[in-house]
Amino acid sequence: MSKKDEKQTPAPEEEAAQAPAAEEEAAAPQEEPAPQEDALAKAQAALAEANDKYLRMLAEYDNYRRRSMKERESIYSDVRADTVTKFLPIYDNLARAVQHETDEETKKGVEGIFTQLKNILAGLGVTEIPTVGKKFDPALHDALLHIEDEKYGEGEIVLELEKGFKLGDKVIRFAKVQVAN
Repeated sequence: MSKKDEKQTPAPEEEAAQAPAAEEEAAAPQEEPAPQEDALAKAQAALAEANDKYLRMLAEYDNYRRRSMKERESIYSDVRADTVTKFLPIYDNLARAVQHETDEETKKGVEGIFTQLKNILAGLGVTEIPTVGKKFDPALHDALLHIEDEKYGEGEIVLELEKGFKLGDKVIRFAKVQVAN
């Protein structure tokens, strides 16, 4: 063997020294993807957390929007009911004036005004609560008087003292009534 050949073929000791280095090189590329996978997992976790926060915030906003809309509708309904309630004494006075004995022209004028007020209230969704002949309902009626009379049924309304009104499903003034038995 010449010196030239010796350089080309490594000695067995050199081969043994080079083998662990080769194994380390082979192992190094496998360790390199681990930090990339770690970074990918961290990025996916951060994305999932951000997505969760976004969905929660979207749900909170949707709930806030619904709650605000409901509150606005409630306020509008309450203001409308308060306004209508202030006109009910006028309704009562006009009803009494129609029943009062006066000359024909005056009675006709009062009836016209009373009809106009009834139409306005009906247009606003105000309805009268039925009373006489109906069964007493504490959700609609306010019992001011009580009588014992065998010709009427248990809890039957026999006299309406003041008309009651509802605005939609909400009672704005309870009917004041006299109840039998």
